[in-house]
Amino acid sequence: MSGHSAWANIKHKKQANDAKRGKIFSKIAKEMMISVRANGKDPVTNLTLRTLLQKARAANMPSDNIERAIKRGAGEVEGETFEEVMYEGYAPGGVGLIVQVLTSNRNRAAAEVRHTFTRFGGNLGQQNSVMRSFQRKGVILVEDGVVTEEKLMEVALEAGASDLTHDEAAKQFEVTTDPAAFGPVVDALAKANIATVSAEISLVADLLVPVTEASPAKKLVEFIEALEDIDDVQNVYSSADIDPKLLEG
Repeated sequence: MSGHSAWANIKHKKQANDAKRGKIFSKIAKEMMISVRANGKDPVTNLTLRTLLQKARAANMPSDNIERAIKRGAGEVEGETFEEVMYEGYAPGGVGLIVQVLTSNRNRAAAEVRHTFTRFGGNLGQQNSVMRSFQRKGVILVEDGVVTEEKLMEVALEAGASDLTHDEAAKQFEVTTDPAAFGPVVDALAKANIATVSAEISLVADLLVPVTEASPAKKLVEFIEALEDIDDVQNVYSSADIDPKLLEG
């Protein structure tokens, strides 16, 4: 089983619940503002924005919210200014965590992240103490019922994908790419009418840490969800390899 795929499924279930509360909208909007400010508001040339637009539509984010976020990023309307901060640390059991924050108040974000690590028995680390064990990769999830493995492999690898794995438990394929090949692979899948569950540039651990017992697995997920519930936190990347069956019941 692919550990990243297993964790991605857990994460996406959490995001689906967030979407019902509208919380995911503000997270997407912040990312859009940062992306537009850095690379412009044209999704043709700004691949990150194009991916965020797909994520926004999948979450049923209102078009007014999308337009407002893009305009704020482009400086066409006034709004808060956000900066990106990355926090690194370890959960109990040695699982590496990277917390991506977009915040208008660095001191507030640092205090909330530190408090959450302390509450769950984790330890914050120095810069690059955890990041050096992760690589930035494109990660695309595809339900195995919409395409055969042979067809997906043909389309994805020809477009530049670096790997394709199958998660039998989740009934999904996971396509991974170098960041530079992410856009061409996403475009190739779209042209081949292969629907994706998700497509994003992610941080993927070089070495996964197996979590093999139910109690530590549930506590770890509770820890990560507490971090994700912080308003300034955008994403939490983990080196955990969790079998979703451990979280049942």
